Order: sequence, then C-alpha cells, then structure tokens
Amino acid sequence: MSPAMRLGFLCCLGCYTIWGCLPLYFRALDHIAPNEMLAHRIIWSVPTGLIFMAIARNWSELKAALTRRRIIYLTGSALLIGLNWLIYIWAVGQERVMEASLGYYINPLVNVLIGAVFFAEHLRIAQWVAVGLATIGVTIMTMALGSLPWVALVLCFTFAFYSVIRKQVQVDSRAGFVVEAAILAPLALIWLGWFVGQPSGRLMGEGGMDIPLLLASGPITAVPLILFAVAAKRLRFSTIGMMQYIGPTLQFLIAVALFKEPFGQTHAWAFGFIWLALIVFSTDSLVGDAKAKRLARAAASVR
Repeated sequence: MSPAMRLGFLCCLGCYTIWGCLPLYFRALDHIAPNEMLAHRIIWSVPTGLIFMAIARNWSELKAALTRRRIIYLTGSALLIGLNWLIYIWAVGQERVMEASLGYYINPLVNVLIGAVFFAEHLRIAQWVAVGLATIGVTIMTMALGSLPWVALVLCFTFAFYSVIRKQVQVDSRAGFVVEAAILAPLALIWLGWFVGQPSGRLMGEGGMDIPLLLASGPITAVPLILFAVAAKRLRFSTIGMMQYIGPTLQFLIAVALFKEPFGQTHAWAFGFIWLALIVFSTDSLVGDAKAKRLARAAASVR
C-alpha cells in the first residue's frame, strides 16, 4: 500500500468511525432540545470551517463557490443537510438510533435507485435484486413498528438528495461546507437569540461541561467531512463504498449494546434482509470493478 493510499485509508476509517460514534456525543447532550442543539451545530460550524480553510490556504476555492448558480445549489443542499441533522439529533434523544442506522444502511441502495430514475443510469440484475431485498427489509420494519420507519427514510433520502445536489455543483468540500453553514447560520442565530430571550432560555446549555461540548459541535461536524474529502482523492470508489458501512454498523452496535434499544426477531429479519441486500450489492460492485480493470488493461495492451 502506497503512502497516499495508507493516508486515504486512515482518513476514511477516521471519518466513518466519527460518524458511527456520533450517538454517544448527542446522548451526552440529550437534555438539550434538538432545535437548540441544531442551532449550535450550525453556528459553530462556520468558524470551524473558516479555520480549516485558513489552514489549507484555499480561499480561492471559497471565492469560486460564491457564484449565483452555486449559491442556489448550496442553499438547497444546506436545507437538506440541516433537516438531516435535526432528525438525527431527535432520533438519538428518542432512543431510535437503530432506526437511524437503518437509514444509512439503505442509503447506498437508494443512491443507485436515484441514479436509475433521475439520471437514466442502467441497473444490473444484481443491483435490482439488492434494491428488492432492501425493500423487503423496510417492509418488515414497517410491520414491526406499525408505521413506516420514517426516521430511517427521511435520513436516507435527505442525505441521498444532498449528495445529488453536491454532485451537480463542483466546489471544494471545505468551501461548500462553509457556504452551507453560513447560509443556515442567520436562521440559527435568529432562533437562538429568540430562545435566549425566553424565560427558560439559555445560551450555552446548562453551563459546566455543556459549554465545551457545544463548542465541539463545529469540529465534530467539520472534521469527518474533511477526512472524507482527503480519502476520496486517494482511494478507489469501491473501497470507499465498502468502508461506508462502518458508520451505520457502529451506530447499530451502540444502539443495541450500549443504549439497550429493543431488538427482537422481527428486527433481526428486517436487518437480515438489509444486510443480505448490501452483500449482494457490494459483491456486484467488486465484480464490476474487477471486470472494468480487466477491460481497461486489455484495451491498453491493444494500443
């Protein structure tokens, strides 16, 4: 493994580990309302992002992101990621981490489906099988809950369409993150100012350890995104695709082993179909990647 690939692997492992362990952070602050937590996460993301921009000295990328067209796209992606953050924070406080992990398990499959519906991308038979198996898993979970697993679906689709928008607008990941946070920051500041003025309002939680934990919401949000950007430039897409399951797996284990969320036979069947779908999907991706490499080598030898 080359030094560049090693760095990419470590950064990828780091970002998905941080994302997977986020329930522990939000559970430590579960006495803070989700909208209050979201406001702090947005506000402290702005200076954090600017600090990382200063370290990288890529202010030109930030300037390039401030065109009218890109701001329109980034406004849409900012609203989607803001909703995603809010629902995730709420889910942790409501002891629905396992359902949240389900959303991120099925996210890759939904991405494939979106590619077929909106971008006319051709799906292989194995990919359709994987989508079908995932649908069965979601149906079983619906039967277990007595209603649609809306937390999983909202998290999945907001992040999927967030990814679609970010794919359409070519901006540096750090610059895009700063612009998105800056777009949401005025709303967060207005809300937090109103909240502080209420009889029960407070600026930094209940004080004490809440202060450093709330200030840490910026780095906790920005660091994994930056690590992911570093990894994406150094690793094959298939490698990143396989490693992305680290996040929801850690969330699932935390939900069951640490938070003691209920996990019965019906849940086992639902997750079993989801995991089987991911095995089919990942195997097909690996086989397709290997076939593409063989064809590329054969074409190169002919030339």
